[in-house]
Amino acid sequence: MKSNEELQKDVQDAIKWEPALCNAEIGVSVKDGLVTLTGAVDSYKKKLHAEDTVKNVSGVKAIIEKLEVNYRTSDRQTDTEVAKEVINALNANWEVGDKVQAKVEHGHVTLTGELPWQYQKESAMDTVMNLSGVKGITNAITITPTTHDEIEKRGIESALARNWAIDQEDVSVEVTGNSVTLTGSVESLYQKEEAERIAWNAPGVWMVDNEIRVGYTD
Repeated sequence: MKSNEELQKDVQDAIKWEPALCNAEIGVSVKDGLVTLTGAVDSYKKKLHAEDTVKNVSGVKAIIEKLEVNYRTSDRQTDTEVAKEVINALNANWEVGDKVQAKVEHGHVTLTGELPWQYQKESAMDTVMNLSGVKGITNAITITPTTHDEIEKRGIESALARNWAIDQEDVSVEVTGNSVTLTGSVESLYQKEEAERIAWNAPGVWMVDNEIRVGYTD
């Protein structure tokens, strides 16, 4: 088990190794696998990039992300300007179209609506996070599949077994109606989220309850 000091250094080194983050003012504190990020970045995309970078560090069990997005004066926009950009970008995304609505308040974008697939929900998120002026995103889009086929538990288990990052024996899959529950234990937050992504790809899934624990042994 890494000490708090060892894990803190690993996280700091991982952030410094990323070209997009090397000049960012990011503070790192660690306690028993819980990593807290503080400071500021100059775009929402960098904020997510910092979080994803930390998730990939071995020994990180959870993240408290307190990073602020501070745009340069020339990049600052009103909520009305941000809302127009968001709507135009979503409408231009053929995977999303006009099925998603957006609300902007103090630079924070809330997405609502219904889509049949999780990848479309993620596509809407990806579209918005690259826009200037966005300081945060709440993705409240609901997944309502057009198919009501029974979820194939074996299909999800096979997909997990094919993934290089996950040991199938570490993750258990339970299916109830259109819901999937994942349990077990993995070594990183990345593995936990990858297992959930795989489950969402199964036809007919309305909800994924990810109860996988993140444990680490040195």
